[in-house]
Amino acid sequence: MRFIEEIVVDDFLPTFRSLLADALRERGLTQSEVADLLGISQSAVSKYVHGDVARHDDLLAHRGLAELVERLADGLADGDMSSVQALVEAEVFIRELEQGGVLAQLHEDAVPELGDYDDEFAVHDPDSQLRSAERTLASVRRGLSVLENTSGFATLIPAVGSNLVQCLPEADSIEDVAAVPGRILDVKGRATIPADPEFGVSEHVASLLLAVRAAGSDARAVLNVRYDDAVVASLRDSGRTVVEFDAEESVEPAVAAALADEPGADALYHTGAMGIEPVVYLLGDDAVAVAETAREIL
Repeated sequence: MRFIEEIVVDDFLPTFRSLLADALRERGLTQSEVADLLGISQSAVSKYVHGDVARHDDLLAHRGLAELVERLADGLADGDMSSVQALVEAEVFIRELEQGGVLAQLHEDAVPELGDYDDEFAVHDPDSQLRSAERTLASVRRGLSVLENTSGFATLIPAVGSNLVQCLPEADSIEDVAAVPGRILDVKGRATIPADPEFGVSEHVASLLLAVRAAGSDARAVLNVRYDDAVVASLRDSGRTVVEFDAEESVEPAVAAALADEPGADALYHTGAMGIEPVVYLLGDDAVAVAETAREIL
């Protein structure tokens, strides 16, 4: 009898830690610094970087793991990501691989009888709500990191502030939408994020996202930025579909009317109304995607 947690400990962690230790050393960190970041001994780091620890071929071939290692190494080396944030991202990634990914396959290879097990409970069942929530929060954190490291993003923040939101796959209320508590603000030319993302803390941008989805869009994330003609032109020049809606109407009917012919629009905007600032809403599959869109239009 072998549990999937044993696969994680025996196969995933040595491969992951050795790749990350290598990546951090390549970025100029000392063995002592790498050891502190990873929470392991310097002798363990030495073994990792000298190839004294076996790496699993199936995991080495997984593109997502390579991308995770590079992202974590960049964030940890630059100081833009804490060890706790890196740990959370790694934990979320492990859960994804356990649920029908390469770790699930390695587990079934180790215990072939699992494939024949027929019961109401499946060991590698679809994602739970908790894991989906973890992945959503991690995605918003990554998107916020993109924005923080985008030179000039502060110039796109409207007077009311920006927010970056992403919803759960089956979201039906703002409690299912992760966002920044308060707003992302321009403080002396720098985008300032007041706190880590949480669920249920955005009303305006979250409500717009829910209205967009109710109108038939598959978008799961929104970032609001300031409106001007150049921003809209830049989006259109990049081949994106941009649709205007009426700010004087209630959000849901206004968005529904705007998306009636373009449910797959990449952005929405309005030019304001009495007491309402004009705004552009960038839509995307996840928070990282819309943050990257903001970077592209600068």
